[in-house]
Amino acid sequence: MKKTILLAMLFAAAIGVASAQEPRLEDLHDQTILVFTPHPDDDVFGAGGTIALLNRNHNKVYIVIYTNDDKGSYDLEMDSQRLARIRKAEEEVSEGLLGTPTENISWMGYDDGMLEYAPQPKLVEEATAIIRRVRPDVLLSVDPGEWYERWHKTDHRMAAFNTVDAVRAAEFWLYFPNQRLEQGLQPYRVPVMYFFYPSPQEANYWVNIDSVFDLKVEAATKQVSQFDPAVEKYRPDWEPAALAGVKEEFKKQHPMKDGHYVEAFRRATGFIQY
Repeated sequence: MKKTILLAMLFAAAIGVASAQEPRLEDLHDQTILVFTPHPDDDVFGAGGTIALLNRNHNKVYIVIYTNDDKGSYDLEMDSQRLARIRKAEEEVSEGLLGTPTENISWMGYDDGMLEYAPQPKLVEEATAIIRRVRPDVLLSVDPGEWYERWHKTDHRMAAFNTVDAVRAAEFWLYFPNQRLEQGLQPYRVPVMYFFYPSPQEANYWVNIDSVFDLKVEAATKQVSQFDPAVEKYRPDWEPAALAGVKEEFKKQHPMKDGHYVEAFRRATGFIQY
């Protein structure tokens, strides 16, 4: 019986359903928010509306980008260095529209598609240091999946698992003790996490983004190089008809719940320690 009760408590912590007394994510004020994203667009596509709401409420939002996204172009005249510069500039414009200052955006600098092959445990150590330094009240990241391994594309998969590993490591000072002894970074327990890109059956939290939906669409379409026709043959701007078509498609495809535009998350407050 005691074991059953304990497992039930751990299960509830891992699911992390918000209590009635706890402020909703989009209603937080004057908090520190840390967002880990695999590429310079996933933060905007997955949680851009929520980020805009958090910035409007005077929270400090920090964006950490694992990769330079320097491979995803079909243009045979494009090179990786140029594409990385393009994607960096687009990300800064997008996040700027959402209210995130450029100085709050940091880049871990890994090549696109290579995150799984990054030196271990260096990658976890780097993310752990960021968590201990920023000490976020809330952390957002790609969803690693609750009940099964998420076989989405490589950088998403690795960013999801690495971030969760770093959250756990950040709690215990004996993981990477040099950070405390040499850098003064104290252990830190992240209070709550919201994972974007959840599988539909695992989403347990939805943020209404009606008030900032048009802003999210505008921010997303600043990532010109991610869309046709620029992904096929790069151009830095949009033809008006192509832009209008992408915006219309974005609106049609965006998740809705009870007649409202929403962003879906899996909310969690801890780990199942078994």
